[in-house]
Amino acid sequence: MKIFAFSFIAVSMLFLSVFGVNCFYGYLFPTKFKEEVASASTSFGVDRAVIYSVINVESGFQKDAVSRKGAIGLMQLMPDTANEIAQKLDIKSFDLKNPQDNITLGTFYFSTLKKRFKDEKTALCAYNAGPSNVSLWLLNKKYSDDGKTLKNIPFKETREYIEKINKNLKYYSKK
Repeated sequence: MKIFAFSFIAVSMLFLSVFGVNCFYGYLFPTKFKEEVASASTSFGVDRAVIYSVINVESGFQKDAVSRKGAIGLMQLMPDTANEIAQKLDIKSFDLKNPQDNITLGTFYFSTLKKRFKDEKTALCAYNAGPSNVSLWLLNKKYSDDGKTLKNIPFKETREYIEKINKNLKYYSKK
C-alpha cells in the first residue's frame, strides 16, 4: 500500500511539473458541453457552476453513462422523470444520451426543485434522493429546524453527494 501511495504521489508530481496545475484541475473539473450548459443555464436561470458540478458528480461527463438504478446520461435522469419534464417543456421526443437533451431536461428539473425548496443545497439533496424523501426530511425536527433547510441528511449517499458537489462548486464557481 505504501508503494502504491508513493507511486501515485510521484506520478502526480511529475504530471503537475510537466503539464501544470491548470491542466490537472482541467482533468478533475472539465468544462465540456459549454454551449449546451450555457443555453440551459440562461434558459432556466441555473448557475453554470451548479450544472457543471452536477454533471461531474453524476456522470463524470460520460454522456452514455447508465447507473445501476437506471439513471441515464450526463445529469443521470431517470426515464420516468425525464418524460414528466419533457411534457412540461412540450418536448415530443428526446434522447437522454444526447448532451443537449440531457442537460436541458436535467437543468430544468433542477430549476423546478430549487423553486420548490427555495434552497440550493436542499434542491441538490432532492435531485439526488428524490423530492418526496426531502419533503419528509424537512418535516422531521431531527433533520430540519425550520422546515426549509436540512441540518442533517439521513442518507449516506446523499451526504456524500453534497460533499462532492460542494468540492466541485468551489472550483467551478471560480471559472
